[in-house]
Amino acid sequence: MNASGDGSVSGTLRLIGEHRTAIREALGDQRYALLLTRLETLATVASDDGRAFRRAWQGVRQILLELPFDHPARLPDSVRLVGTAPEPAGVAAGAQELLALLLATPDPAPEPGVSDGTPDGILRAPALSADEAQARCGGAAPPPELIRLADPQGGDRYPEFQFPTGCGTPYEIVLRINRLLLADVDPWGAAAWWLSGNTWLGGTPAALLGRRPDQELVVAAAALVEGD
Repeated sequence: MNASGDGSVSGTLRLIGEHRTAIREALGDQRYALLLTRLETLATVASDDGRAFRRAWQGVRQILLELPFDHPARLPDSVRLVGTAPEPAGVAAGAQELLALLLATPDPAPEPGVSDGTPDGILRAPALSADEAQARCGGAAPPPELIRLADPQGGDRYPEFQFPTGCGTPYEIVLRINRLLLADVDPWGAAAWWLSGNTWLGGTPAALLGRRPDQELVVAAAALVEGD
């Protein structure tokens, strides 16, 4: 069963509409565009063509199975159409209405601190001065694992996401991932990873601190390093 209360196609279409923004963020632009294409196929299939109906629905279902396991719109593996007769023509109409809703929904606003990966974009993200970073480290010199950016205008800057909001020493998970990313050698590259959208994670790593399991962030960073 899904959160719509049933495993039907119509129930799933309602679920997609309700969670459309979260689905887009989780899938990323490329996979979300594929979801729209497969919904368009479902919207145009003949209601009396059981084989085509099942094939079109299976295409939508496969995309939804890519969502994280705890995502409210992810279908359980048990939801299938084997042995199920096609639903009435109302499904096509429902898919058409859903497509109109999805296409009319504006693109999500960038998360706070999201960068385009360029030095200028990275420098626009909130940051601490060298003195502020030292104070947050208990008066000691900030550890070399912290991302330190040389700003010709404002001196050294430490992106603020590396510290808990308001007070506290750097996040241990940030230091761990920064070591993977060789932040002491390439601070700009490490900052770009943290502050740019990540399709695999379905968001910006810096904004997902504390919201996604630490290990997921580690795996995503390791995948980047192993792909180099």
